[in-house]
Amino acid sequence: MPTTILVPMLNANEPEARLVAIHAIQGQAVKLGDLLFTIETTKAASDVESPGEGFFRPLAVEGATLTVGETLAYLTDTPDEALPASDAAAPVPASAATPSEMRITRPARALAESLGVDLARLPTDRLITEAVVRQFSTSQTPISQFPTPQPAILLYGAGGHAKTVLEMMRAIGAFPVAGILDDNPALWGTVVLGAPVLGGREKLPEFLAQGIFLAANGVGGIINIEVRVRLFELLTASGFAFPALIHPRATIEASAQIGAGTQVFAHAYVGSSAVLREKCMVNTGAVVSHDCEIGAYTHIAPGCLLAGQVRVGQKALIGMGVTTAIGISIGDGARVGNGAVLLADVPARAIVAAGKVWAISKSEL
Repeated sequence: MPTTILVPMLNANEPEARLVAIHAIQGQAVKLGDLLFTIETTKAASDVESPGEGFFRPLAVEGATLTVGETLAYLTDTPDEALPASDAAAPVPASAATPSEMRITRPARALAESLGVDLARLPTDRLITEAVVRQFSTSQTPISQFPTPQPAILLYGAGGHAKTVLEMMRAIGAFPVAGILDDNPALWGTVVLGAPVLGGREKLPEFLAQGIFLAANGVGGIINIEVRVRLFELLTASGFAFPALIHPRATIEASAQIGAGTQVFAHAYVGSSAVLREKCMVNTGAVVSHDCEIGAYTHIAPGCLLAGQVRVGQKALIGMGVTTAIGISIGDGARVGNGAVLLADVPARAIVAAGKVWAISKSEL
């Protein structure tokens, strides 16, 4: 069965993104983590990586304006494997062409055609999903009077970090929480801050069947960041996309770039021209100063103070209250303990003890 790659949500207030570049060709064999697309909105840019191995089958073209949740591409087991019917079909005839101002998902368009719904009668003030098409086809109420729905989101994880993410999503107000999943069966059937824990990963197809394609990672991974990374990989492979979550009480300068799936918590500050790569985390009260770059999956813990032009690699853990000198680099997979002071570069996978003053030059390593 083909693996679906969807357009991620980079900004809760922008349901569309522009496809800037395609980095692989039709039928190319790709592997997990290969760069496939670059997309952007007015506030953020992000790279879309391959969620697994397979043959690349893009559906979009460079320069296109795409809707969040729309299918970007498939990964197939063979270069000529048949694609799902709604995407493999011939182009829509002119009589049924989608109005240029309409935002509609491919499955919704296919359903509208099968039900004989005139696309020209559908509204242009919201994303048209299969649910909207079904509602329109069976209701006597003019669809212009239907309330504009907000995209629901799945929260994966039911521990302490998940509570913080849940509260942040409620503060943002853009994502009704459809439910929580967790890998611990002891938590199934419980309630976290009013949201039910519905089961484990076996429930993922049920959410997708309901049209819920957004997810938030509720695992902090402060002990082992690979747990958080594996959860992102599971959700990506299952077909979910990740909006950037930015607490209303965080401060993000206009020139900063925020990747898909990134979480920025209350009272954090992200400075001018800073870059937060996809799926990283800037926790409560942390400061990421001007021109910093934070790698994918990296966790900047509460109260951390990064001076300007600091580069942090991917999958790093920077502990609470860590401070740095200007312009240093922290390598991939490094772990820096709480309260450490970094005055020199930290190599990849190095461990800096809590409270340590790190002033080791490269020549001393």
